[in-house]
Amino acid sequence: MNVLDRINKGLFYLDGGTGSVLQELGLKPGELPELWNINRPDDIVELGRRYYEAGSNAICTNTFGANGLKYDGKEGRPTVEEVILAATKCARKASEVAQGPYVQEDRYVALDIGPIGKILEPIGDLKFEQAVELFAEQVRAGVKAGVDYIYIETMNDAYETKAAVLAAKENSNLPVFASNAYDESGKLMTGASPEAMVATLEGLRVDALGANCSLGPEQLMPLVPRLVGASSLPVMIKPNAGLPRSENGKTVYDVTPEQFASYMKEIVEHGARILGGCCGTTPDFIRAVVDATRDMQPKPVTEKKLSVVSSYAQCVSFDGRPVLIGERINPTGKKKFKEALRNHDIGYILNEGINQADAGAHVLDVNVGLPEIDEPALLKECIQELQAVTALPLQIDTTDVDAMEQAMRIYNGKPMINSVNGKLESMEAVFPLVKKYGGYVVCLTLDEDGIPETAEKRYEIAEKITNKASEYGIKPCDLIFDPLAMTISSDNRAALATLDAIRMIKEGLGGKTSLGISNISFGLPSREYVTASFFIMALNQGLNAAIMNPFAFEMQKAYHTYLALNAMDESCMEYIEFASKAAEEAAKQAELAASRLMSGAAGGTANGASGTAAGGTANGASGTGAGGTANGASGTAAGGSSDKGSSRLNTAIVKGLKEEAGRETALLVAGGVDGLEIINDHIIPALDVVGKGFEAKTMYLPQLLMSAEAAKAAFVEVKKSMGEGNGNGPGVIVATVKGDIHDIGKNIVKVLLENYSFNVIDLGKDVDPEIIAKTAIEKDIKLVGLSALMTTTVPAMEETIKLLRVEKPDCKVVVGGAVLTQEYADMIGADKYAGNAMETVRYAEEILLGKHGN
Repeated sequence: MNVLDRINKGLFYLDGGTGSVLQELGLKPGELPELWNINRPDDIVELGRRYYEAGSNAICTNTFGANGLKYDGKEGRPTVEEVILAATKCARKASEVAQGPYVQEDRYVALDIGPIGKILEPIGDLKFEQAVELFAEQVRAGVKAGVDYIYIETMNDAYETKAAVLAAKENSNLPVFASNAYDESGKLMTGASPEAMVATLEGLRVDALGANCSLGPEQLMPLVPRLVGASSLPVMIKPNAGLPRSENGKTVYDVTPEQFASYMKEIVEHGARILGGCCGTTPDFIRAVVDATRDMQPKPVTEKKLSVVSSYAQCVSFDGRPVLIGERINPTGKKKFKEALRNHDIGYILNEGINQADAGAHVLDVNVGLPEIDEPALLKECIQELQAVTALPLQIDTTDVDAMEQAMRIYNGKPMINSVNGKLESMEAVFPLVKKYGGYVVCLTLDEDGIPETAEKRYEIAEKITNKASEYGIKPCDLIFDPLAMTISSDNRAALATLDAIRMIKEGLGGKTSLGISNISFGLPSREYVTASFFIMALNQGLNAAIMNPFAFEMQKAYHTYLALNAMDESCMEYIEFASKAAEEAAKQAELAASRLMSGAAGGTANGASGTAAGGTANGASGTGAGGTANGASGTAAGGSSDKGSSRLNTAIVKGLKEEAGRETALLVAGGVDGLEIINDHIIPALDVVGKGFEAKTMYLPQLLMSAEAAKAAFVEVKKSMGEGNGNGPGVIVATVKGDIHDIGKNIVKVLLENYSFNVIDLGKDVDPEIIAKTAIEKDIKLVGLSALMTTTVPAMEETIKLLRVEKPDCKVVVGGAVLTQEYADMIGADKYAGNAMETVRYAEEILLGKHGN
């Protein structure tokens, strides 16, 4: 029976931890577990047999870390294929020899694929396609070995998850399961919520999804209803055996098999269908789960029919409040934007995106189409760079199918696609891309005959698009129709036809609708009055989204009043905030105008009512100052401020704008500002803003790292003025412990420490305790940071700490990693447990600089 058919029949049991059992069988600290497939195959067979005999329907091959970075066939190391073939052979033999009352009739082998251990570009140094190929090598080996399905697990980065899923889909026809590792806040390390991951993974057409590792069953429990509530696929849950601690040099956990089974029974009641265990769980845990749940009937898997898009962090729903799509990243009618595209001024484009986000846009439209540029290359670059500085989902807007595919492939999340239309050629070009990569598709109601004049004809095209999409397996909930707003200056019934089409699509197809609102007023004076009124009329007909200028005051006023009047704004709090900001901005503009009048300065007339200052268009709600350049992040007027913590440099660092940070620093240096003053009054305060936002979970890892890169660009300019050798603080060693090649956490800590002027000595990954101790002695280091991802390598961390206590007793040790907790850190003798990178920075400041209370 196919594994998916078996899952549809009822509960499906996976295995538990691999490292936990192998440690019992003699796996040494730092030893690579995958080598046992070749060197100790009988023990790997024993591992699998015990899980099958505990009631597992499927076990994973012992290949969690079997990627090409570790197994390259060089210097006596086996290849990925050799490791996976050996592992699969052991798993099959385990199935053959398993016997007893708990052995399931249908037994399966899953190819286990874990994280690579590196951060992908643009915030890391591993290219997306390199990651895809590393995973593809594993998939091809698994297919050759004869596995039954592919299990991608313990992924704490949405982008790496996508790379792994694409590799699986492009190199096999096997079912694909994907499981992510969420932290206590219910997010991935890079910020993704469960809802965002469901949107991304369902778009990529995995066959099951869920959560594993990092947390025990009690801590994972709140995520289960969220996953089940968002997903139309079977949900799998593989918790740890509670929280880890160290006893006599061994890692143990605080949840018993019976307690674990009790929690898993609740998890089934919440809707999970696929059950297993992760770190610390053994065959006893799986047997207890089988005993507790075997008579339970799981909840049916149901279609949720949700219309959503996602970024690497956020999910935006089109099923509730109207969605605002920022239109400013588009060259149409924008001379400055066209020049920015021709000059490859990415910073200008990023500022447009950031400012629209600050002005209240929910999704950003991205269109870079000009005849004289390489649109596929530039669109791809802009998508990557924008996703590095904003967490908003993006709308990929292009008529170039090649550009569309390249952008969809590297997009981190489930994008909005603009667009397809009723022409057969268009649908046959776009729908295969949506089927492969996922997306929420804008469908223009035009076809080979052009744009119909009547609502009835536009409805017919919408119906035709819906039917064609279904041939590609694209659901109606992944389509949003644009019934096309045409200017009333040439046809005074144009607005009525569009409004009727919105209503008909909603009532007849149950479809969602979106409009490019401003088209309605083309050719008319005071366009914003017509546009805003039409916006409200369309919303009253059921419009779900609008592509609009978020800096347009009249549009924002229409939107916020509509929400308040339609019970979509609790206690009218958003309207009150909007109105307050608008009043404040009007007062500022009136004061500025009066000041100009008094000083005799030329510059035009301020318009307090609309928040528009002379010299450009501003939005009172977004904190835009005179000169037409929005700066919602800092709320400063054009010309900026050099006050501590509120400068243009500060804003550039907070927003992660590298080029702008370097440019603003150079201007400060040229203006005679001392290098140390720039560091202390601008760079460090900006980093503190980001760090505190990260600690408060209001900013995410990509934003943290891009801010660090912006700070680096600023430091480069400062060093030019100060000379080499300045700004180097106390030394800190960072290392990933022996046997562990996952250096993501360590690298993040390194970047942040360097930005706070510490002299970081990076010893790399898989580092012997002796090397760490020797370096600490030679360099007289007072703080060492140790990282570990895997349970099997934590004993090597403890060994390193013990050696440092003997060889360098005045050295403090801070530890971090997915498997660690405060209690565990205390038990292995660490001085500090850092739950995130900023905690390490704070501790370094406390220990080495004497700072407290940051």
